[in-house]
Amino acid sequence: MTEAPAGGVAGTPAPPSGSRTRPGTAGGRRKSVTGTRGTVAALFLLPALVLLGALVVYPIGYSLVRSFASDSGGGFAGFDNYKALFTDDGIRTALKNNIIWVVLAPTVATALGLVFAVLTERVRWGTAFKLVVFMPMAISMLAAGIIFRLVYDQDPDKGIANAVVVGVHDTFAESSAFPKAHPGRESPLVAQRGGFVTRDAVRAGTPVSLPLVGVAPDVMPSDAARAVRAEPESGRITGTTWQDFTRGKGVGKLGEVDATELGYPGMRIEAVKDGKVVDSAKAAADGTFSLSSKADGARLRLPASNFAEPYNGVDWLGPSLVTPAIIGSYVWMWAGFAMVLIAAGLAGIPRELLEAARVDGANEWQVFRRVTVPLLAPVLAVVAVTLMINVLKVFDLVFIIAPGSSQDDANVLALELYRKGFSEDRPGVASAIAVFLLLLVIPVMLFNMRRLRQEARR
Repeated sequence: MTEAPAGGVAGTPAPPSGSRTRPGTAGGRRKSVTGTRGTVAALFLLPALVLLGALVVYPIGYSLVRSFASDSGGGFAGFDNYKALFTDDGIRTALKNNIIWVVLAPTVATALGLVFAVLTERVRWGTAFKLVVFMPMAISMLAAGIIFRLVYDQDPDKGIANAVVVGVHDTFAESSAFPKAHPGRESPLVAQRGGFVTRDAVRAGTPVSLPLVGVAPDVMPSDAARAVRAEPESGRITGTTWQDFTRGKGVGKLGEVDATELGYPGMRIEAVKDGKVVDSAKAAADGTFSLSSKADGARLRLPASNFAEPYNGVDWLGPSLVTPAIIGSYVWMWAGFAMVLIAAGLAGIPRELLEAARVDGANEWQVFRRVTVPLLAPVLAVVAVTLMINVLKVFDLVFIIAPGSSQDDANVLALELYRKGFSEDRPGVASAIAVFLLLLVIPVMLFNMRRLRQEARR
């Protein structure tokens, strides 16, 4: 029987003394953890490293060098380009708006995602709802910008946002049908405080004529009827208010009710004595009205409310609301992203903890606030930080949605980088903005990576 030599296997010669072999090597040649030779692994990684260098490392390095050069590129500017970040009005506005974006957009999107994830957890159609909410993520920023440019259009006939606002407003506040109406030539009315008043006092038993012009026939109220001259009534003030205009040259008489002329239905008439309204009435479909004897000796007034311009909605893309309006479009796109991630975290919460809280007497709000949200805190932090990184780079939505008149008010750093580099031909300042954005993103990105690693260890 043959004995194996010390330190070897039977039939295998022992390695020479003094030679060493490392684990995972054959004959001293080192391999990677997967068993692949290091040179082969490097060759496979080389194309990715070349692309990474060409598309990431080189642009970052070039931008850093360019940020210290003059705009012409021929001289050293020192920190002048960086000083412009805090002295240029456009950049300061962009920086202020970026702060608003970073605070508001991730917070609202994460909060909505949390609400959607919790509310849809127990309903059968929750999956369909999540699909609908997540669907805007499939739309490009450019397309979303065009959509919301139309949504925020000032004209209620085009913009759905103002169509809703105007519809709600007109439900509770009656709008005027005669915003353009005004007295014509030789009229008994004179202007007063946005309305019109008769030159002289009126007397009972004598019909009053209140002719107006300025309302196009095609925008007259649908219930307007042919105007009728009011009949005198004993002890009362009667009269007619109508559109004193007949198509055709030389047709009809000025100041008199003609056969084709229409009354002003709903026109409010007030009798004013010593600055006080003593009686009032509304004109019928044919323009006629009647006031009591209290109006005898008063002057008749058509108040300004008869001629108020119709409510045209909110100026969503004006200087004061343009940034919140664009943030709303961003939330519409990214709330679905937050919802999906939070729903995944919610699925990993042990149900025993929730049931134990309910058994202890906690209501649903207390369970949500004291159990669900604390357990979801790591996921909420990752979602919020990811959205912060994304928000710092926002460009497309602001560029497309904000009109030229208010783009300065909606400006953000990424848009200002584009404007400085291409519109104003200041590449040095543009490079400084790019480096500044990178410095803002790196800490947030590192924090997010750290949280993700902590989650992976759990």
